[in-house]
Amino acid sequence: MAMVFNGFRLLITLLIISEVAPITYISSLKIKRNFDRPIPQEPSMLTRSCYSQKSMASASTSAYCKLPYKFRPYSDQLNVLSLFPYSNKPFPTHISVRFPLSLRRNFHASKPPPAAVSTNYSAEAVTDEETDGIRRLQNGSDVRGVALEGEKGRSVDLTPAAVEAIAESFGEWVISNIEQDGQGGAGTRPVVRVSLGRDPRLSGSTLSVAVFAGLSRAGCMVFDMGLATTPACFLSTQLRPFSYDASIMMTASHLPYTRNGLKFFTRRGGLTSPEVEEICGEAAKKYANRSTKVSMLLTTPPKKVDFMSAYSRHLRDIIKERVNHPTSYDTPLQGFQIIVNAGNGSGGFFTWDVLDRLGADTFGSLHLNPDGMFPNHIPNPEDRTAMSLTRAAVLENSADLGIVFDTDVDRSGVVDSKGNPINGDRLIALMSAIVLKEHPGSTIVTDARTSMALTKFINDRGGHHCLYRVGYRNVIDKGVQLNKDGIDTHLMMETSGHGALKENYFLDDGAYMAVKIIIEMVKMKLAGLKEEDIGSLIEDLEEPLESVELRMNIVCEPRYVKAKGTEAVETFRKYIEDGKLEGWELDACGDCSVSDGCLVELNDSPAAIDAYMYRARVSDGVNGQYGWVHLRQSIHNPNIAVNIQSTVPGGCLLMARALRDSFLIPGGMDRTLDVVQINKYLGS
Repeated sequence: MAMVFNGFRLLITLLIISEVAPITYISSLKIKRNFDRPIPQEPSMLTRSCYSQKSMASASTSAYCKLPYKFRPYSDQLNVLSLFPYSNKPFPTHISVRFPLSLRRNFHASKPPPAAVSTNYSAEAVTDEETDGIRRLQNGSDVRGVALEGEKGRSVDLTPAAVEAIAESFGEWVISNIEQDGQGGAGTRPVVRVSLGRDPRLSGSTLSVAVFAGLSRAGCMVFDMGLATTPACFLSTQLRPFSYDASIMMTASHLPYTRNGLKFFTRRGGLTSPEVEEICGEAAKKYANRSTKVSMLLTTPPKKVDFMSAYSRHLRDIIKERVNHPTSYDTPLQGFQIIVNAGNGSGGFFTWDVLDRLGADTFGSLHLNPDGMFPNHIPNPEDRTAMSLTRAAVLENSADLGIVFDTDVDRSGVVDSKGNPINGDRLIALMSAIVLKEHPGSTIVTDARTSMALTKFINDRGGHHCLYRVGYRNVIDKGVQLNKDGIDTHLMMETSGHGALKENYFLDDGAYMAVKIIIEMVKMKLAGLKEEDIGSLIEDLEEPLESVELRMNIVCEPRYVKAKGTEAVETFRKYIEDGKLEGWELDACGDCSVSDGCLVELNDSPAAIDAYMYRARVSDGVNGQYGWVHLRQSIHNPNIAVNIQSTVPGGCLLMARALRDSFLIPGGMDRTLDVVQINKYLGS
């Protein structure tokens, strides 16, 4: 009876496949049942996640999720498919037949498959709204969108077809722009090698196939890093023997599990906003001309590479060399207990592949296993739950340090041995203290949301503070430019936890930042400062008396969000310049000649503007200058962020009320901007 039942299920499976791949194509394949081989931990290229991805698969394909089998290539025989039973454990994989599975007759084991990508075309017309949607996926220097259903008020826009078109455009862009390093000769197209890493999001497995298909169509050789981090993807272009020409990280950072995105790198660093805009524009044209919704048939699987082991070894070597422990060179962290909270993202490797192997005790670490649902908390060093749980673990275990990573590990925060959370301004101050000991007089670049107290902290240590436009890419690029202009700038940091150092390729790397802090902690103990912990370096940092962030949603059609946001922020600037906000003055110093607390003219910089923003100093006859207000257009969400800081009690309320009553309402901005958060904050 069981044999008949299993045979019936197999027949249904083959019928489903024949819906999108004619049975004549299947005739050249052997179907091999193999119920003894173990199910791999990493989903196969020919298996896809089964989480109601209605936009990614047809109804019949979704129905196949209920079947107890999955296909994988059998061993190295590319013309043989193995049929596997599902594990008894919930294992979210099925075959998404519409795109990765190639069943062509030319798929023979006797010769390598051709380096090409086949395409299934659809009769459905592509609308202008859909091509506009491809362009709207750009978020500054990244691509981000909704990849899975389940988010109220948002539909899926980061589809496999969109990702495939963007990846193809990126591949073509790399081929035409990258320095070829002598590859190829006259009339010969160089071989361009591109790696892809991803965080554990549920949509990552499916969308990876789209990336590989697009890159292959562009003519690139593709390499699959599997679960990885954003900094590792960039370093895969730098560290030998890998040294890829370019890399893509698939992540949406701390955003919900329904989101996903792409970050792009070449050997010179991350792409700029104009470059990503160009790539998305070309992708929109491809999408329109191709008239297809689900297209990819990947005939050449990417080569799997274990870059994360090399990256971990790179971090271990840095710690060993810079600590240079007199008695325990290979285990310099022996005697230290360090708690890691990876938030179920990609950061668990730092515990077992870096800290444990250097002798650290990591007992008590949290949420190390990757889980694309992020069930415990948002993987974000700014998240109160993440910091609170880490603080509790540090205190419970009497640990020396706690580290909190975001999903893709380009950001981090820490907790000292006394349980004090160190993120935001406090983390910038800690990193500034470390960097200024190594590089006296250095300039520190931050975003314009940092406090006046941080400026004083940096200046008191002989450093210079350059405030710049919000956005980690903007802050890093400003540091690069200052160094080119002869201004020694070793640290660039955002209050969000993005921190880049000149010594580390100007790369925002949360793991490298944690390494710097760990090295300083060990050196302090070796110097005999046994009673001091890492938090003692920022004991004299004053905290803002009041600080608040509010959001105003932009109420309009999605295609007009950017224009409406720009209009609102520019109107804010004009109101201040016209004196309509009494006591408010734009906080700027022209071309950023570095001085005490300088703030560049945010929107006259030579750099391209991805979102408009201004900061205003606020004064009155009683308190003098007592705070600032910063308005910025979000590049990730359809809203405007309002940051307010005050050095006097009630100052934030005063500034918020003036913003609403003297600007938003009389300027008519309340018709475009939802001011409900401001009203709630003001109690009215």
